[in-house]
Amino acid sequence: MKLNRTLLLLTAAAGLANAQLAAPNARGVASGHMHLNVTDPAVQKKFWTEVIGAQVYDEKGLTGVRAPGVIVLFRTAKPTGGSIGSTVNHIGFTVPNVDPYLGKVESAGYTHTPVNANRQIFVDGPDGLRVELSENKNESVPLRFHHVHFNIPDPKAAQTWYAEKFGATITTRAKWDAGDVPGANLTYAAAEGAVTPTVGRALDHIGFEVKNLEAFCKKLAESGVKFETPYHPMPQMKLAWAFLTDPWGTRIELTEGLE
Repeated sequence: MKLNRTLLLLTAAAGLANAQLAAPNARGVASGHMHLNVTDPAVQKKFWTEVIGAQVYDEKGLTGVRAPGVIVLFRTAKPTGGSIGSTVNHIGFTVPNVDPYLGKVESAGYTHTPVNANRQIFVDGPDGLRVELSENKNESVPLRFHHVHFNIPDPKAAQTWYAEKFGATITTRAKWDAGDVPGANLTYAAAEGAVTPTVGRALDHIGFEVKNLEAFCKKLAESGVKFETPYHPMPQMKLAWAFLTDPWGTRIELTEGLE
């Protein structure tokens, strides 16, 4: 029994360490990365690896952590505020059991909500980034990216925009309008008050990994999307990117080759 349990744990850990981003949808789009402004990269790394359970990411000159479905990148810069109050309130992950996280969060000195009826907790991490952990007893890995939770004035309009621009499948999650891209749910909640753009906040921007990015950017531009940074290839890094901001203030980076 003990040997079998050990083998299961090792297998799960290996699966997380070798995590891949999801295969793209018909538009060539999948969940890519979340880019954080961090005061102290060492503190963030410890939070993500020791408390949340993500794996270290260090490739292409970029550093951060990763879990199935997402790469969380760090940029050393003091944020102008936490994620709460911006157009992205928090990001969410699924875990097989939320209970083991309670002690780790408290020992590390981070505040969290009680476990609710849906077996979820919200953790306020370094620099005010809020992270949701939701229990899924059927989860096959210790940690998986689940959703981006927007707080915006017009959820229906956002649902339509992300469907049109990125092929996000229109759906619902709990009481909210939502959209699905491979690797992530996009949850559109109505803001109860004023919210600020993400740029400069603890979560500076969200990211999508896109196949055939140059052609994709051309189609977005033809549809009226304005890029703050147009398609920018870096052949020496086997990486390309572009930046835009959605109509409600969420900064978005499109990448190809981040994996």
